[in-house]
This record gives sequence, C-alpha cells and structure tokens, in this order.
Amino acid sequence: MTSTPARWPDAAQAVMKGDLTVAAAYVTPAGGAVITSVSPLGLVDREAGRLSFTTSIGFPRKLERILRDPHVSLAYHTRDHGFAGNSSYVLAQGTASVDLRPSPERLADLMRASEPFLGRTKRGPVWDWLLREYHQERVFVDIGVERVALWPDLAARGTLTVTGSAWPRTPPAQEPPKNGTGPRVDVTAAVRQIRSLPHRLLAYRGADGFPVILPVAVTGHDGTGLRLDVPPGLLPPGGRRAGLLAHAFRPQCVGLGMRTFTGWLTVTDDGACYAPHTSKGLAAPPYKTLLTVSNGLLAKYGLWRARRDGTAARLERLATRGPVD
Repeated sequence: MTSTPARWPDAAQAVMKGDLTVAAAYVTPAGGAVITSVSPLGLVDREAGRLSFTTSIGFPRKLERILRDPHVSLAYHTRDHGFAGNSSYVLAQGTASVDLRPSPERLADLMRASEPFLGRTKRGPVWDWLLREYHQERVFVDIGVERVALWPDLAARGTLTVTGSAWPRTPPAQEPPKNGTGPRVDVTAAVRQIRSLPHRLLAYRGADGFPVILPVAVTGHDGTGLRLDVPPGLLPPGGRRAGLLAHAFRPQCVGLGMRTFTGWLTVTDDGACYAPHTSKGLAAPPYKTLLTVSNGLLAKYGLWRARRDGTAARLERLATRGPVD
C-alpha cells in the first residue's frame, strides 16, 4: 500500500457513500480474476483512504484468495436503489486486509450503517436467535485504496480521471491454459441464464496486479463464446483469463440474481470474445421475511461447517501469515 492514502474527488465520494450494490473483484493464482457483487453499505473512510465491505466465513474461497493475494477492486457501476445522484462510473483499486474478528463496536456500527440501505433490522427473541450468526459473525474486508479511476458516465466512456497511483501500462497477453481457450460450458445456456440480469461487468488482472473491472454489453454469441461491446481503449489486446458477472437486484436487495463466470477473453481488431469455462448462479427470494430467514439459517450452517471442516482455523492461519508471494 502507498504511504499516502489516495484522495478521491467529491463525485467519487458521493457514489461510494450511496451505492447499494457494487462489483468486487479479486485475482486467482493462475492470473485470472473473479468478480462478484457485494453491498458495501457506504463503509467509506475518506481520510484514511479506506473502503470496506463485509462477507461471511461461509464463503471461504473468496477470503482465502484475498488473504493470499490482497489486490482487490470495487466498481461502482449502477445507481439503482441507492442514494448517489451523479452518473459517474468509479473504479477503486487497493490492497485488502481481512478483519476476521471485528470488535462489538464495529459490528454495532455496521448494523446502524445497514438500515438506510437494507431496512430496519428485525428484533425480538426469535429473530435475535435466528440472526445472531448473520449479524455477529461478519468478516470485514478493508481496502487501502491506491487508485481511483472515474469516468463521467456509467458506460465508462469519456475522459478518464485518475487519483492516486497512475494508470498502469497495458498488460501483456497470457499463456493459454493447457485445456484450451474455448468454451467449457454451453454458451447458449449462458446467454439464457443472464438474459434477465441487466448489469454485466468484466474483470481481468492489470499489469500492476490490481483487477480492472469494466462494464460490458453482450452483443451476440456463437460456438466460440460471447461477443462483447466494451469501452474503447480499455481492454488489452491478445488473450487472458477473465471473470464475467451478470446480476440484478431490487430495493434493499430483497430479491437478487447473480451469475458469475470464469473464462478466457480474446481481444483482436475485430472485437472482444469471451469463452466461459465455469458458471455459478445465485438467487435470493423477493420476499423480505423469507430472505431474512434464509440469511439467518445459511449463516448458522456456514459457521458450523467452517468450524467443523477446519475452514475457520485455516483462515486464521492465513491472516496471521500474511500474503503469499
């Protein structure tokens, strides 16, 4: 992390404080990027140059990879159901640390921060028992911001403004995987799965190790993959591993859908083609009470499983040891 925190402009601050859902990307050991959606709940410390979001120990793969390689990026790509009024696309990149045992005070602050975004927390003896793990076993991912890139519109087009570290050089092409670069999941099925998910973003590992997250549009498909329309000049030529996210969400995240892919991106003079290799989906019910019950039960099960199979202890060891070179 740089010695001086990045100082981002007011337009970026408003977006960071107000967006309900953002895209988060981290890198893989093979040099790819995984991209998913998170709700950061306005957890911004501008003076310290820090952004935060929370997750659960029930999602250990994400935490393990961040602990091993802390290059993390957040893309503020939609104003849906949030509080920010401007139309800027904001990409924040930085070095992450993981707080596996947040203090009671920090957890209380999180609950207060969540209510404007997610609604009033349910209370009472039954709800307190059901939601105990969901509220009290949160894990914080804190990002020491090193660069903030801002475009004037949500399509990431127009003049780029960068604060903090300078925008890096173009990364070289990567070696293709041994199993080939073509699709390993049904492309037509993938198109069908994301048809109702309007927010689509692509992530790849930049030359300095930080994921670059860009909005994309799917303009067609064939046996070689998905045809992508991307902001001009922002995708490096050649082939590389990349992640793709398609998602949708409703007010207070009551009802959401998400499809994440890993795969191979090829950029030529003719355009960009994405060949999906893996595909995972997630859906949450559009009914708040049912969603709350599901969250509580999943948190209880996830914590029980993490303790039973040694995941919790493994994450503690990784957090103590620090990033792996």
